[in-house]
Amino acid sequence: MSPQYDLQDKVIIVTGGGSGMGRDTSLALASAGARVVVGNRNARAGAALVEEIVASGGQALFRVTDVANAADCEALVALALKYYGRLDGAFNNAGLQRAFTDVHQTPVEDFSEVIDINLKGMLYMMKYETAAMLQSGGGAIVNNASIFGLKAMAQAAYYVAAKHGIVGATRAAALDYATRGIRINAICPGPIKTPSFDRVTSGDEHMYDDGVPMHRIGQPHEISAAVLWLLSEQSSYVTGATLSIDGGMSAA
Repeated sequence: MSPQYDLQDKVIIVTGGGSGMGRDTSLALASAGARVVVGNRNARAGAALVEEIVASGGQALFRVTDVANAADCEALVALALKYYGRLDGAFNNAGLQRAFTDVHQTPVEDFSEVIDINLKGMLYMMKYETAAMLQSGGGAIVNNASIFGLKAMAQAAYYVAAKHGIVGATRAAALDYATRGIRINAICPGPIKTPSFDRVTSGDEHMYDDGVPMHRIGQPHEISAAVLWLLSEQSSYVTGATLSIDGGMSAA
């Protein structure tokens, strides 16, 4: 958790901040001096995270946020502007996956929920974040896609579609703001040790080892380190990029 990048007093939004990659990144951002604005559907988890940050001497705010609801996204950005007066960065991390099924067996509700949260939610957040950053003089956005934003996975067409959409939208939006001081990039994690990973694997950390060239799953801190770099000035010439953090899966 020791800061590797100076983000002192930067105002940074994290969606899906209550657990997993979002939680670890929020803590890392706070340790690096950032003022973290957390959005999360689970109120208890989001509030507990903010309490932990504040107890450690950091600054943080929380709002219950369903990114599938555009009004919630707008309100989360408005919260940052109201209390901190600006927006410098964002980690659009909120997402979910449902059961592995062939397309003809996938419930219509799963199509809608995953596209609404993973893809449309990211687009809603970028809409309001970029508007705020233009007022603040620029910023950096990192969108959490997936290794399956770059390649396919059987029995997950709806999820793969959403994650490919995130990668495409990131690249296109990066072009929109390349000369206006806003950098937009995506990360593409492989299997990472998170509560959602544990639910899928029933806690078996080695279930996917054979599919990863490094023969292990990743840890949340390996994601947050990359996110902090992309949000910092050390990556000032990086925009429209997709950074694979996947133990070599995308190379196989």
